[in-house]
Amino acid sequence: MKSRDMKRRDFLTSAAYGMGAAWLGSNLTTRAFALPELTRKFTAADTVVLGSTGIHTSRLAMGTGTVGVGHHSHQTALGIKGLSDLLLNGYDHGLRFFDAADSYGSHPHVAEALKHVQRDKVTVLSKSWARDPATMRADLDRFRKELGTDYIDVFLMHCLTEGDWTKRFKGVMDVLSEAKQKGIIRAHGCSCHSIGALRAAAASPWVEVDLARINPIQSNMDATRRLFLGS
Repeated sequence: MKSRDMKRRDFLTSAAYGMGAAWLGSNLTTRAFALPELTRKFTAADTVVLGSTGIHTSRLAMGTGTVGVGHHSHQTALGIKGLSDLLLNGYDHGLRFFDAADSYGSHPHVAEALKHVQRDKVTVLSKSWARDPATMRADLDRFRKELGTDYIDVFLMHCLTEGDWTKRFKGVMDVLSEAKQKGIIRAHGCSCHSIGALRAAAASPWVEVDLARINPIQSNMDATRRLFLGS
């Protein structure tokens, strides 16, 4: 019988081959934009600091929300043990950042993985669709129970599209600021799904962590590569 590590390795290898084949099949006509030459070697397991949060974590996060909607995603389709094993495989290879969200339905899967690691060695991120203070307070309590943890390292307002969101949802932001003061979360911010929301996030001193959709093949981005990079 194979060991748990061998099973994880086999699973990850098979998944990588499948994802690579899918990428080639759907992007043969897409040309990735040129990147500048690196002055040194970077690895996924490098330890980095998230902005000014003081949170040290791996350069690469383990995502759980490919096509994540309706409390389901491609990753959660693996089942609690399947996705937990995938996260633990990443942990064994130096990845210390688990990216979850309520809309992905991945909290139970992350909770299972957290049972097998030292909690303070992992950065846990989650995201809420709450747009009013009461719902955000309820989500803060529910998410921690679902994740089986007393605190969440990074907590984001999920899928913001409004260019005036920092004014429209000020009450929600205040709830997260209070949660940080109480130690319920370590950092707050947002994930943006429009260039207007991203510009508002960049201008806001409240935003400590921001997830922006940008990638080499310009897939599902909220603006062109030229607009993002100013080139």
